[in-house]
Amino acid sequence: MQSSSLRVWSQRLLAAILLGGQVLFHLLKVKIHRRNTIEQMAAVGPDSLLIVIVTAAFVGMVFTIQVAREFINFGAVQAVGGVLALALTRELAPVIAAVVLAGRVCSAFAAEIGTMRVTEQIDALYILKTDPIDYLVVPRTIACCLMMPVLTLIFLTIGLAGGFLVANNLYNLSQNVFFDSVQNFVSVWDVCSAVIKATCFGALIAVIGCSWGLTTTGGAKGVGQSTTAAVVTALLAIFISNFLLTLVMFQGSGSAVL
Repeated sequence: MQSSSLRVWSQRLLAAILLGGQVLFHLLKVKIHRRNTIEQMAAVGPDSLLIVIVTAAFVGMVFTIQVAREFINFGAVQAVGGVLALALTRELAPVIAAVVLAGRVCSAFAAEIGTMRVTEQIDALYILKTDPIDYLVVPRTIACCLMMPVLTLIFLTIGLAGGFLVANNLYNLSQNVFFDSVQNFVSVWDVCSAVIKATCFGALIAVIGCSWGLTTTGGAKGVGQSTTAAVVTALLAIFISNFLLTLVMFQGSGSAVL
């Protein structure tokens, strides 16, 4: 049973990789449904904003509490802001924002397109001479690739604000010391790396969610299974690609402090 499930998952993963190639090919042809793209951007971006803001605020506050109490023992509390900013920029903001989006958006894509598949609406698109990739997949991919960097930068800003509130109110760390530390630790490349990671994660979330939806079989039960499998696969893809991107971007010796 497990070997059969693994074989099916491997086949669907291969289908997702092929779908990613098709999406890239269609993007090069510049065939974009603008109305669908704008609708998906609204669903991915503004509709996810509240949960991203709340998550970012508490991540920043918790991280500051954990770091500050240790840094006080070493007499380096003035570095709390910089360490928080570095952690948020390089890892926490893009990865946690992607995890939030995978749970919310990837599942929605898989469920929506999976329902269309089992109710034969995808076949109806072919009858109407409409390519499902152009009509369904490309707009969602563009929306995720554009909105993920925006949500990541918002996550970074709110996380820093939450961290500053904790540092200022619990540890009496002044605004100047906190943000001077941020400026000293974080470079432009760190922010660029966050945007690059976010864009890659957005593409993975969209392609995996759409692919699992397009390969759905088995009626309502199959839709539920595809939705769960899509989210799990997207999370694995995010963590693995995060390691590879980090290895490429930050491998070797160096210092975060300018």
